[in-house]
Amino acid sequence: MRPFRIDIPQSQLDDLRTRLAGARWPAELPGVGWSRGVPAGYLREIADHWRTGFDWRAQEAALNQHPQHLTTIDGQNVHFLHVRSPEPDATPLILLHGWPGAVADFLDVIGPLSDPRGHGGDPADAFHLVIPSLPGFGFSTPLAGPGMNADRMAGIFAQLMARLGYDRYGVHGYDWGAWIAPKVGRQDPDRVTGVHAAALVTVPAGADGEFDGLSEPDQQRWQRMRHGNDAYLQCNSKRPQTVGYGLTDSPIGQLAWMVEIYKEHTHPEDGLPEDSIDRDRILTGVSIYWLTATAASSAQIYYEEFSVFTPPGPRGTVPTGVLVSATDNTIRPWAERDHNVVHWTELGKGGHFLAMETPGLLIDDIQTFFRKLR
Repeated sequence: MRPFRIDIPQSQLDDLRTRLAGARWPAELPGVGWSRGVPAGYLREIADHWRTGFDWRAQEAALNQHPQHLTTIDGQNVHFLHVRSPEPDATPLILLHGWPGAVADFLDVIGPLSDPRGHGGDPADAFHLVIPSLPGFGFSTPLAGPGMNADRMAGIFAQLMARLGYDRYGVHGYDWGAWIAPKVGRQDPDRVTGVHAAALVTVPAGADGEFDGLSEPDQQRWQRMRHGNDAYLQCNSKRPQTVGYGLTDSPIGQLAWMVEIYKEHTHPEDGLPEDSIDRDRILTGVSIYWLTATAASSAQIYYEEFSVFTPPGPRGTVPTGVLVSATDNTIRPWAERDHNVVHWTELGKGGHFLAMETPGLLIDDIQTFFRKLR
């Protein structure tokens, strides 16, 4: 374990501002709004704030308030925050982000989860938190090589928790983290007490009758899944390296690529991303990808999973809690087919990025789920 502190050289921040100031902008068809991508006027406004109003050093300092470390597991450098609770009997919990995400996604939940007593809650609900950057994301670089799929990441995280001395622990994840988290439980069932997932990915298995009897909400989720804009998924899963060149060389490209995802997966869906997530928090995530040059390496997991995509294996045995927001496409019968679901919450509000959009709702559901398992 090597202590780590984020300290981006000033030359990189100066280079970012220079590139933003000298950006080339494409022409735009009139009157098309968001239907063909991010509108130029909107992106110019955010880019100008990124250049003149956003304070990376303040965000860097907020992350550096929490102890961070680097370690190497299975040939992969792993960066993680390790926040021990003041409650000695706290439950160890690993928090896994998604794409486009980073450890900064969880900044608003760290205090209440690790120190509920200090935030007006029950100290019995406290967690020791381990928050890693997924391999190839942020500061978990460079990517060790081909084959870094979700199963391999799950094994790395199980080893990380063992290396930290945690004999029993829980797992929470959203997006890719929700795909990886159950795999941690499958690989380490004797030590994982429970898996909590938001934005859990559920897919048809090709079995006869699996669409029969789906509830109206589940049918709507399946239609959204089938007909949603998956342009990013197609590009990332088929040509992640090619995508990476433009995003690594152009901060405007990186910004547009991520802002579109925030627009489409926050709630309300007809609002702007900053209606749901603080604009500086969005730019913190974008900045991490830009400053670490991880556009290509973070996209590789799509290639690894979708080039040989298979549904989950045998049904998991670890108790699993599922949190479904208003924009999630998690289909309950398929979730129960693949996982030992003992807790199910439908929020009816909130979007894909609950830790940043509605952190209080996420905190409450994590605490409620693990309270059931104590």
